[in-house]
Amino acid sequence: MRISVIGCGYLGAVHAACMAKLGHDVVGVDVDANKISELSAGRAPFFEPGLEELLQEVQSTGRLSFVTDMSATEGSQVHFVCVGTPQKKGENAADLRYVDSAITALTPYLSPGDLVVGKSTVPVGTAARLAELVKSQQPSADLVWNPEFLREGHAVSDTLQPDRLVYGVHDGSEQHDAVKILDAVYAQPLEAGTPRLVTDLPTAELVKTAANSFLATKISFINAMAELCDAAGADVSLLADAIGMDDRIGRKFLNAGIGFGGGCLPKDIRAFMARAGELGADQALTFLREVDAINMRRRTRVVELTREVCGGSLLGQRITVLGAAFKPESDDVRDSPALSIAAQLQLQGAVVTVTDPEALGNAARRFPELHYEASTDEALRRADALLLLTEWREYRDLDPYETAAKVSGLKILDGRNVLDPTKWRAAGWTYRGLGRP
Repeated sequence: MRISVIGCGYLGAVHAACMAKLGHDVVGVDVDANKISELSAGRAPFFEPGLEELLQEVQSTGRLSFVTDMSATEGSQVHFVCVGTPQKKGENAADLRYVDSAITALTPYLSPGDLVVGKSTVPVGTAARLAELVKSQQPSADLVWNPEFLREGHAVSDTLQPDRLVYGVHDGSEQHDAVKILDAVYAQPLEAGTPRLVTDLPTAELVKTAANSFLATKISFINAMAELCDAAGADVSLLADAIGMDDRIGRKFLNAGIGFGGGCLPKDIRAFMARAGELGADQALTFLREVDAINMRRRTRVVELTREVCGGSLLGQRITVLGAAFKPESDDVRDSPALSIAAQLQLQGAVVTVTDPEALGNAARRFPELHYEASTDEALRRADALLLLTEWREYRDLDPYETAAKVSGLKILDGRNVLDPTKWRAAGWTYRGLGRP
């Protein structure tokens, strides 16, 4: 099939490359000329494992191209809208300007029978409004919603082998023509056994935000338990193991630490609350305020613990922060708790050095006042204390004896609870975890 992808940021670039990998002829469109230039050269404008190799592979087949001109979408049967929906400045609600402008710019090039497929995460009710806009310009075209469920660091595999596909169509019917078209788009993953669910438009819009809210709640729950474990002298890691053995709960996302960040969970739960308020159902989601509050409180807690580890004062303490990205296998620093903690430490008088395998460029643009060091060995030198805040494998695999020879003080705060306390303490380190005695 001939497919267009509007918006070539994180979601769109991955989706375009994967659709070409599935055998479709794909054109990606974006207003950012620099981004299009990079993608056209087979270079990913952000770090995502496997994406650059995939771009080069599919571009060599001639099935994938990137342009800035929306008219290139003409002739495609399916148009995926993959633009961002950031949080509005000064509000919790989602900013829909980019989605609206993408649809408005696309409609003049729609042909009879075309299918517009929304993938962006939007407040419930958006799809119905945009469907009317599409119909007003091309009455025989249709709009459906097909939410994305990508995990940064696993986006390519999550697109090629998704754990589920959701189609939101206006009548929620399996017999809708759009279902057949999307089944043709996703023929390979469907043949491989990917489950598919057809819903109405509002349900499809709610799936992503509901899933993210559930994950955020689970993360904040175990972080709240970590606060209790700190007060009681209990071990939150063993507590998580024990309750995770209950198959109604499960062990995934029960890892206490510095909290969640990134471009999805924080803004999605806030937009979810805002939209519920607009619909008159704000009381249904009031618990998410505490989920958000627990998450933000973790950052302050790490600063307090660092002060304790450093003997009661941060002034002049040389602190090395291991990790800037909000999660490993990503260069994304949006709402990164690691970077937020580093900035707070520096504001309170510490001399902070931040290192990360991939995210230093983005981090420097976000907080230019921090000191960044690409070499882990250099970042470790003469440090009075270490903070492991993003669980990259190279930090998890640090040898405590070898590391001890490079630093000035044997103090480490494990903000992700991924190190072996016994091993580090045996090497002479003062080890501090979160919610661990």
